[in-house]
Amino acid sequence: MDISFHYPPELLSLLIDTIPLLNKTKKDVFLFFQGAGVAEPLLKPTFQQWTRDKDSIHKFEIARQILTEINAKGDSCLRERREVLKRVTEFETFSSCWPADQLKARGLVAEIQKVVNVKDSFTRMANERDAEQQIRTAQKQAELDKIRDQKLEIEKVKTDLFSLFTENDKHKRGKALEGVINSLFKAYGILVREAFSLTGDASEGVVEQIDGVIELDSHLYFVEMKWWKEPIGVPEISQHLVRVYHRAESRAIIISAAGFTAPAVSTCKEALQQKVVVLCTLQEIVFLLENQRDLREMVKKKVQASIVDRNPFIEVKI
Repeated sequence: MDISFHYPPELLSLLIDTIPLLNKTKKDVFLFFQGAGVAEPLLKPTFQQWTRDKDSIHKFEIARQILTEINAKGDSCLRERREVLKRVTEFETFSSCWPADQLKARGLVAEIQKVVNVKDSFTRMANERDAEQQIRTAQKQAELDKIRDQKLEIEKVKTDLFSLFTENDKHKRGKALEGVINSLFKAYGILVREAFSLTGDASEGVVEQIDGVIELDSHLYFVEMKWWKEPIGVPEISQHLVRVYHRAESRAIIISAAGFTAPAVSTCKEALQQKVVVLCTLQEIVFLLENQRDLREMVKKKVQASIVDRNPFIEVKI
């Protein structure tokens, strides 16, 4: 059977015979199809014929024209065909029929109930419901898998970061920290460009070393990371701010294992007149990982404090 014709001929014939018996008047037949969700354009030709001449068409012809139309629409009217069948097979109040039609209507409804249980139309509808359920289940599972994978990524970042506390080689620790922080941003779905170098146009070698660049809410942040024993001072802060000043629409994130000197924080506050600057400690990141908090929310709160409160160095524990 052509799947575009969802109702097989015998079922279509039974529906044409039954629906007029379940509805006392011609107007009631139209209301039945409207209640089943049949769109007005599909009802309009038949309805206009009835409106022009009430005696030009009887209830059975109304049902035949409308059912034939929605049957020919294939998948686009699957929901309407399903609802028509549902309303007929679940019909119980036969007292609403004309008294002379009640017994016949009961018999036809029972016959339709048998047909839909064995014909392809019923199977197709059952399969459609199953397919919809499978899609919803797959989507839910995909969400759960994504959450699980993210947790695994974050746990790996946490392990890698904590292992650096036992690394005595400052150079190796610093390079490893770059990778760990970039992996942290990636784990939270933040776009990352990892560390890179820029060389001069006059063969002067490397002129800039960028620890990393992230994109958050359509803004680019140049990230600088320092794992020193002493707080970061003005020279190191200024060096990174110069990189940001030279790039339009860019912002700065500076991460320090030992905090920042008061003059360095003051320098960042002055820089807020031109650029958004965010200061963060390694301890805040450790707290975030240990307590399974959201990195995106932490950065957003820091950015908000920087812009609104003109405070680039606020400790956020979300």
